[in-house]
Amino acid sequence: MEFFAAIVKFFQEGGLFIYPIALVFAIGIAITVERWRYLNKERAENLKAFDDFLPLLRTDDHEKMTLFTRDNTAPVSRMIGCGLDMMKVTQQRGDVEQAMSEGMMESVPRLEERTGYLAVLANVATLLGLLGTIIGLIAAFTAVANADPAEKAKLLSLSISVAMNTTAFGLIAAIPLLIFHALLTNKTNKIIGGIEMAGVKFLNVMTLNRAIQAGIPKESVQEFKLQENKRIDKQYKDNQIKDNQAKESQLTESQI
Repeated sequence: MEFFAAIVKFFQEGGLFIYPIALVFAIGIAITVERWRYLNKERAENLKAFDDFLPLLRTDDHEKMTLFTRDNTAPVSRMIGCGLDMMKVTQQRGDVEQAMSEGMMESVPRLEERTGYLAVLANVATLLGLLGTIIGLIAAFTAVANADPAEKAKLLSLSISVAMNTTAFGLIAAIPLLIFHALLTNKTNKIIGGIEMAGVKFLNVMTLNRAIQAGIPKESVQEFKLQENKRIDKQYKDNQIKDNQAKESQLTESQI
């Protein structure tokens, strides 16, 4: 009971800006819970979809694979479906990979949706806390100017203490929101990395199947597969670096 009483007293003495900060914090918590549940669901669906797809991939039956990707709504299935559709037009690995990248681009915005708002809300909470403190200090000095000289020091210290509550609460709201933003961003990147890895496995198996059907020696197939894996790993790392730089730039701009 003492804890709740202290919270009530904190809100009563914190001034008007405590309430918008609390609203910002509540919105951030709601976004965090929604995103966390959504990302967990998408991760589970992707893992299950690719595990179910692997037996079909080993059979090299394009019709069954296409039907599976059309019936399944997981992002990894949509990406592989785009690759299978392109294979009906061309057998060039680069074209198939480009089609799968386009399918990937349809899913990534849904995974990253609303996560960026957490960093913005953290900055808003901090700024509202500072604004509330400044307005509280202005009101305190105005009140002290007309007060009894014997009571000025006591009144000023009390008013400053109350005004600083908004800054404290703004930071209390901002710090968890920034942590939640980092956790969700990391979780999203892991899901995207898993989808891209599934795409690489799909391409490798399909390339190997085509090479075997064409009668290419196994040693040549393995060498080609190794070179393709190195190229894809390098491309994946370059894309990760670019994405991280872009997100850091957006975070810096939002903080400014």
